[in-house]
Amino acid sequence: MAQKFKSTKQFLRPDAKFNDLVVERMVNFVMQDGKKTKARDVIYSTMDLVGKRIKEKEPLDVLHMAINNVKPLIEVRSKRVGGASYQVPMEINKNRQLTLAMRWIVEAAREKKGRPMFQKLADELCDAYKRQGVAVKKRENIHRMAEANKAFAHFAW
Repeated sequence: MAQKFKSTKQFLRPDAKFNDLVVERMVNFVMQDGKKTKARDVIYSTMDLVGKRIKEKEPLDVLHMAINNVKPLIEVRSKRVGGASYQVPMEINKNRQLTLAMRWIVEAAREKKGRPMFQKLADELCDAYKRQGVAVKKRENIHRMAEANKAFAHFAW
């Protein structure tokens, strides 16, 4: 009988250049069609470009700050109560916060057209570091929706 799939979190190793798990997770988010070497090249080129653009901080610190600026603290989830669906604001656990932040940054970079991926990703990371850009706007929209639906918070059980 085939073994059940195990989470990749326990098998995740830090990347070689920065020795950081967050960078390796970012590589996995950027990777398409299993081409991890290409994804690593994109991330390392992005980090070099970010280092040139923001000289007062290390690129790794900029990455961590950008992710922290994009992390949502609360989100709305649909809850069905008595035949009606309500958007109920709920807190998000740390792992999901990190996952959503990385996903939004990579998606925002992919939506931009006309330049190589490492430049688009560097733009988005710099914007997120400065609390601007598409990914930060998405976070603000999520928080605004949760604030608007605060009246339904008592359904969060």
